Amino acid sequence: MSFLQLTDDLIFPPPSLADENGLLAVGGDLQPARLIAAYRSGIFPWFSPGDPILWWFTDPRLVLFLNDFRVSRRLAREIRRAPFRVTFDQAFERVIASCSQVRTEKGEGTWISSQMHEAYCRLYDLGYAHSVECWQDEILAGGLYGIALDRIFFGESMFTRVSNGSKVALAALVSRLKTANFQLIDCQMTTRHLVSFGAREISGAEFLDQLKLFIQTTLPSGKWNNDAF
Repeated sequence: MSFLQLTDDLIFPPPSLADENGLLAVGGDLQPARLIAAYRSGIFPWFSPGDPILWWFTDPRLVLFLNDFRVSRRLAREIRRAPFRVTFDQAFERVIASCSQVRTEKGEGTWISSQMHEAYCRLYDLGYAHSVECWQDEILAGGLYGIALDRIFFGESMFTRVSNGSKVALAALVSRLKTANFQLIDCQMTTRHLVSFGAREISGAEFLDQLKLFIQTTLPSGKWNNDAF
């Protein structure tokens, strides 16, 4: 199968043309306008450092409907113990760097190249990308980041340096999103870890329906306030 080579135009092929693995298109750039157009269509970039930019639409799609979110009794007790100070949008660049570093330290490799790092930091500066941070004193113990469009949050990556750091960050994110009337988190790839929190697979067609229903605007939400959290 040949994949569409993107041009300067902000046009993606229909998601239905993705191959069985989800690969849809090649090339283009990671400028904010293209990234926002991609996410609005359920498409995301994922490629190894040194490779051309690859664009994906996975079907089925793993999503977490916020009302389906669940935690184990053990984690619930840990959250009540409040082992971390949780903040939002206070250390975005450190969070995305840590997501890359932790994977590298584990020998897993990372798709978060300097090119991706810079692109998502630009989205953060514009008010589209957001981070959750869990702190123990001045130690960044865990966190996650992603993109918010209207009432859908597109999760990108998470990391843990202290036990339960990313889990508490996810629980804090869900709580905040519920308060702001978000409906779901796009998890992109299916993992047992995310399924354990209540995430489930839906068809690509159903996912596109969710995007049409819950993304009525692509205006940025701006930096998240920490006063109520």
